[in-house]
Amino acid sequence: MMTEQTIEAPIESKSLVPIVFTATIFLSASLLFFVQPLFAKIVLPEIGGAPAVWTTAMLFFQTVLIVGYLYAHVSTRYLPVKVQIILHLAIWAVALFFLPLGIPEGWQYDGSGSTALQTLLLFAAGVGVPFALLSANAPLLQSWYARSDGPSADDPYFLYGASNLGSLIALLAFPFVAEPFFGAQDISFGFAAGFFLLGICLLFSGMAARAGRMTTDAVSVGTADSPSVKEYAFWALLAFVPSSLMLAVTTKISTDLGSIPLVWVIPLSLYLLTFVVGFSKRELIPPKLLKLAAAASVVVAGMLFTGTGGPHLSLTKSGILIGTFFVIALWAHRALYGARPHGNHLTIFYVTMSIGGALGGLFNSIIGPIVFNAIYEGILTIAVAAVLIALPWLDLSIRSVGRGLCVGLIGGGIFAILTLAIGTEHPAITSIVLLALTGAAFVTMRHSLTAASIASISVALTPIAMSEHNNLFKDRSFFGLHEVVDYTDQRIYRNGTTTHGAQQRSDYSARRPTPITYYHQNGPMGQVLTSAAVDAGSSIGIVGQGIGSLACYSQPGQDWHFYEIDKMVDRLARDPSLFTFMSSCAGDAPTHLGDARVVLESQTDMRFDVLIIDAYSSNAVPVHLTTREAVDLYTSRLTENGVLLFHISNRYYDIWRPLSRSAEDLGLVAWRQLYPGDRRNDPTDYASEVVAFTRSSQTPFALDDDDRWRRMESDGGIIWTDDRANLLSILRWPGR
Repeated sequence: MMTEQTIEAPIESKSLVPIVFTATIFLSASLLFFVQPLFAKIVLPEIGGAPAVWTTAMLFFQTVLIVGYLYAHVSTRYLPVKVQIILHLAIWAVALFFLPLGIPEGWQYDGSGSTALQTLLLFAAGVGVPFALLSANAPLLQSWYARSDGPSADDPYFLYGASNLGSLIALLAFPFVAEPFFGAQDISFGFAAGFFLLGICLLFSGMAARAGRMTTDAVSVGTADSPSVKEYAFWALLAFVPSSLMLAVTTKISTDLGSIPLVWVIPLSLYLLTFVVGFSKRELIPPKLLKLAAAASVVVAGMLFTGTGGPHLSLTKSGILIGTFFVIALWAHRALYGARPHGNHLTIFYVTMSIGGALGGLFNSIIGPIVFNAIYEGILTIAVAAVLIALPWLDLSIRSVGRGLCVGLIGGGIFAILTLAIGTEHPAITSIVLLALTGAAFVTMRHSLTAASIASISVALTPIAMSEHNNLFKDRSFFGLHEVVDYTDQRIYRNGTTTHGAQQRSDYSARRPTPITYYHQNGPMGQVLTSAAVDAGSSIGIVGQGIGSLACYSQPGQDWHFYEIDKMVDRLARDPSLFTFMSSCAGDAPTHLGDARVVLESQTDMRFDVLIIDAYSSNAVPVHLTTREAVDLYTSRLTENGVLLFHISNRYYDIWRPLSRSAEDLGLVAWRQLYPGDRRNDPTDYASEVVAFTRSSQTPFALDDDDRWRRMESDGGIIWTDDRANLLSILRWPGR
C-alpha cells in the first residue's frame, strides 16, 4: 500500500471543490451530447439519410460509453491518482488532433456494403477518441471527487445528476439554439473551443483530487462487499429498460406519425431528465407511489404497443405513450439509484449501467430488425419492465407458467372470435372487450402473480397475432417497416403508415397496369411524363423506386433508371405476385441501390431528360437531398433542356421553401403545383405537391403555358446548405 501524502490544496477553500467538479462534469456532459447530433449532421451528405442512421449512431455512442466507463474503472482501480491525471490529460491531448470534427480524409461510402457497419466505422474514425474521453469523465470525476475533501465526498453520486442536466441542456440547445443560427462548421469550432476549456477544468479537478487526504489506489470511504452476480444483472436490466424503451417509443411514433421535429429529442430529453431526478438525493415521489404509477404505465404502454384501440398512434396516443415511458424510465433510474453500491464500487456500477444501456441500443437497432418482421421491441421491453416491477412477488415455476399460458390462449381465442363478429370498424368496442378479457384472465389466475401476469399478457398480445394474417407482405429492413395489404379493390404498399403506392387489383391481368394514387395520369408527375416533351428517345431517372408506378409511363426506346436506398423495396417492387408495374413496364431498367445523392455523385456521365426526386417518405425530410449542393448535383445530371421534379407532398413541412431558395441561387426557373386530386369522382386520384426546375424558360419542359403550374419565387429565407439547414424553420406551425 502506498504511504499517504499530504499535498497542499491548489484550491484553498474546500467549498470551491464541488463547484469545480460540478462545472467540469457539466461541461463534459454538455459536450458529450452536443457532439452526437453535430457529427451526425456533418456525415449526413456522405453516409446518406437512412432513418436508422440515427439509431445506429446511438448504438455507437452507447458502445463507446462502455469503453469510456471501463477505462475509468480500470484506471481508478489500478493506477495512482497522479498517473490517472497524466493519462487522462494525455488522451485529451490526442483527442485535440481530431478537432474540429470532420469526415476522415479519403473516406468514401460504399453503396453495396452494410450501411450500419459503415456508419459505425465512420463514427469511430471521426469522433471515437474525443467521445471516448468525454464518456469516461462522469465516473472518473466522481471517483476523483470521492478522493477530495469536498462536501459529501463519501457519496459522490450527486455529480451524476449534474452530468445529466448538462446533457439535457446541450441536447435541447442544439436544435433550438445552435442549428438555427450557426452552420455545422461554426458549431464544430465552438465544440473544439469547449473541448479545450474542458482540459483546463480536468487539470484543476485532478489537482483537487490529489490534494485530498487519500491518494491510495482505492477510494478511502470504508470497505464494502463486492456486488453479486444478481446485483450486476439487476443493474443491467434496470439500465436496459429505459434505453430500449426510449428507442422503441421513438420508432413507434416515427412510424405512425412521421419524423416530425422533436420526435427523437423529446424521448431522449425525458430519458436524461429521469436520470437527473432519479439520481437526486431528494425523494420527489414516494417509492410505493412511483412503483404503482410505473405498473399502471406498463399496462397502458403495452396496450399502445400491441395496437389495442387501433393499430396506429394518434397525436394524443403518442403523448400518452411518451408519458408512460417517462414514468417507467423514472422508476427504473430511481431503482438504480436505490440499488447503487458502496463508493468503492462506483466505477463498476457505471460500467454495468452502460452495458445495459448499450444492450438496449443493440436490441433495437440491430437485433430487432434482423429477428422480427415488425416493431416488437417495445412490447418485449415492456414485458421486461413488468417482470422487474413484479420481481419481489413472482413465483416462477413450470406449473405457474403453463397455467398462465393455457388461460391466456383461451382468452385470446375468445377475443379473436368476438373481434371477427364485431368487425374492425369498431376499435373502441374491441378495446373494451380486450381489456375485459385481459382483466378476467388476471383475476382467474390471481392466486399466482406469475400465472396471472402470463395469462393477461397472452390475451393482450392477441391483436398482434391477428394482424399478421391481414398482410400479404410484412418485413423490416434497416430503413423501416414494409407492408403490403389488400383493401377492397386496391393492393397498397405502406412504409410505416404512409401509403407509397397502390395497384388496382383488377389490373393484375392487364398488360400494362395503370399508375394511380400520387402517380395518377392527371397528377403533376403524370402530366410531365405524358407530355409531348417526353419522346421515345428520352432518358428518365426516378429517385425513390417505391412499387414502380411511374415505370408504366415508359415508352419504347426510352432509357429508365431507378434509384433506391432499400434493397427490400426493390425486391417487393419486382415481385409480380405483389405488384406488376416493374415486371410489366420496366423491362431491363436497372435499380441503382444506395443513397441517391451518393450514387449520382459517382455517375459523372449520367444525363436525364426527366429526373424525379420522390424520396420524401413517411413525412420525413432527408435534408441532405434538399440542400443547395444536392440541387446543384441533380441539375448537373440533366440534359441541357431537362426538367427536375420534386415530389414534396408532406403533412408537416413546407419543403418548397428551401427548394425555392436553391433554385434562385442557382439561376433555375421554378414552378410549383398543388394538385388537389379528384377522389370524389376517382378514388385513385390522390392530391400531391410537386415542384419543377429547368435551366431556362425556353426549354420544351417550360410550364408557363400550363395553368395548373405556377411560377415559384424564393421565400427569401436562408439558403440550405450541407453546412447549415434548419428543419424547424419549414415546419407548418399553426396559422402559418
